Amino acid sequence: MRNRKILVIIVMGFAFSAWWFFDLGSYLQLENLQKGISGLRAWCETNSLLAGVLFFAGYIVVTALSLPGSAVMTLAGGAIFGFWYAMLLVSFASTIGATLAFLVSRLLLRDWVQQRFSRHLAALNTGFERDGAFYLFSLRLVPLFPFFVINLLMGLLPIRTWPFYWVSQLGMLPATVLFVNAGTQLGELDSLSGIISLPLLGSFVLLAIFPFIARWLVAVLKSRLILARYTKPKKFDNNLIVVGAGSGGLVAALIAATVKAEVTLIERHQMGGDCLNTGCVPSKALIRSARITQYARRAEEFGLAPMSLEVDFPRVMQRVQDVIKTIEPHDSVERFTELGVNCVQGDAKILSPWEVLVNGETLTTRNIVIATGARPRVPDVPGLAGLNYLTSDTVWDIRELPERLLVLGAGPIGCELAQSFARLGSKVTLVTDVDRLLLREDPEVSEQVHAEFNRQNIDVYTNYSPLSFRADGNEQSCIFSSPQGQKKVTFDRVLLSVGRCANVEELGLENLGIAVGPGGTVEVDEFLRTAMPTIFACGDVVGPYMFTHMASHQAWYAVVNALFGRFRSFKVDYSVVPWATFTDPEVARVGLNEHEARTRNIAFEVSRYELGELDRAIADGEAHGFIKVLTEPGQDRILGATIVGYHASELINEFVLAMKHGLGLGKILGTIHIYPTLSEGNKFVAGEWRKARKPEWLLRWAERYHRWSRS
Repeated sequence: MRNRKILVIIVMGFAFSAWWFFDLGSYLQLENLQKGISGLRAWCETNSLLAGVLFFAGYIVVTALSLPGSAVMTLAGGAIFGFWYAMLLVSFASTIGATLAFLVSRLLLRDWVQQRFSRHLAALNTGFERDGAFYLFSLRLVPLFPFFVINLLMGLLPIRTWPFYWVSQLGMLPATVLFVNAGTQLGELDSLSGIISLPLLGSFVLLAIFPFIARWLVAVLKSRLILARYTKPKKFDNNLIVVGAGSGGLVAALIAATVKAEVTLIERHQMGGDCLNTGCVPSKALIRSARITQYARRAEEFGLAPMSLEVDFPRVMQRVQDVIKTIEPHDSVERFTELGVNCVQGDAKILSPWEVLVNGETLTTRNIVIATGARPRVPDVPGLAGLNYLTSDTVWDIRELPERLLVLGAGPIGCELAQSFARLGSKVTLVTDVDRLLLREDPEVSEQVHAEFNRQNIDVYTNYSPLSFRADGNEQSCIFSSPQGQKKVTFDRVLLSVGRCANVEELGLENLGIAVGPGGTVEVDEFLRTAMPTIFACGDVVGPYMFTHMASHQAWYAVVNALFGRFRSFKVDYSVVPWATFTDPEVARVGLNEHEARTRNIAFEVSRYELGELDRAIADGEAHGFIKVLTEPGQDRILGATIVGYHASELINEFVLAMKHGLGLGKILGTIHIYPTLSEGNKFVAGEWRKARKPEWLLRWAERYHRWSRS
């Protein structure tokens, strides 16, 4: 590849040198061409084939090297060869030359540009992978855009060579016809501006936007064809029906009611969904009790007498329920009814694009939002069904602390619950079939959490795959395959934390042609619209991020596109997605980490600050962890941040804000942070970025100046 680049550069250098040394551009000036047109036409009439070959080759060279003069050559072709012969020569020569320029640009510049400006080009790349032919065709139709610039730019973007060729040939054809025809009247032209008038430019612009108008019309027709199979109600009971009252569904219903739409919210179980009843709220309440327990064990570290600690597990679990009940009114039927939402409890089945069956009654609606969430996945392992296993849904019902707890899965939920139960007194064994904890994070993050688990006497086994479960009297066990062969683990209860499955069953989706993807989630487009134009989906039932805050984020797009999509639709924005794992130490992240950046071949620089050096962390007895920020090479633009440590889930939000609004580390460094706080760590990591880039040469001159000023 390197040798090929060098060869191309040498050839291009030679060609450009010859062009300027021999002043070849003077032959492609309109006035010079007009003077010699009679002689050229006479010679070409007697040497038609040779003249055509020479003209064809010359045109390719000029276009491939992006040299000025292709417009004049097109005029010359019309004047010398006549309309049809010239149009044939110019059409193919210009396209071949353009494709060569495209390939040269791709060879010499694409990798560097894509790597250097990867974040800026991400959206453009996605658009060109999907609709590159449309964009290219539109640009080719408008003569305002220099064709040689288009050739070079297209070489930097993800459009394949063959589509570039044939789209260019078609797109440049109208301009080729125009210029060749003008060339047949070359003697009457005073300048190139005489070819194009304002009305003609307007016509080209209309031609350019035609592909997009055509695509919109195709989408409208496709939508009508899909809906034509169903009988549309003459009037509707609702503007929107939301199925599922979890995080996504509640936000969707609230937004619809806020903009005065008639909205019905259907929930078959409990308002608030997983987050309130079996997920975020109860787990954080349990984590808090477990953390206080751990602090009590550490009393001597804080200058206190050793404490006699006894965990009252039933009271701990009752506190969890009390916390749920305290928050419950925020998500209650009463509150949402007051806000203008019609709340219905029952199983919903979607009958048509506009009809939902619930409790034997058919409700009609303009649009539907599916927000049915997800549930814990239960792996298909022999013997498991015969055990009274626990999941993140059912663990809140127990009132007896398991003496020996086996946790299957080392993702965020598994790690959080494993540590909490260990702190409350269970002997916990955490097993995963992958090679480390928290697989989505950087290896050093996994290592730090793993080390803390070891200190708290949690047995962690990686690369262990369950083969079978068995119950012998009061003893339960599981056989695992491992790198060391088969291993047996005994336990009193087993907690499954091996992922989640979208709730898509019994909704009637298969009858409507709404597809479910390989991951089990509902397939939607970038507007969160399903294959049925009136039905949208958001939250865990869609993915790709199964977080409460993401469900709320998606809900806005789903509702706005459902209610106002006829005027304007919004593509869901996944550019800045934060998350946290509430272990101790906490792990929080937004954007890229090192592992992802390397996997995606994105260039980056790392700035790091050790939280063990932070005054507040030392004072609080939490002097551990780090802040790591990835930035663009040579710039302070933040690509991602990872924080491991005390209150990492709170500290990460400054980086979320910065990334969302384009603020770099320089802005964070220039912001006053209260002393002594944990948030100073964010400023200090920005300081590490600045220190690594201090102007040594300027500092040397400053040293000389100060030395001189003392003399």
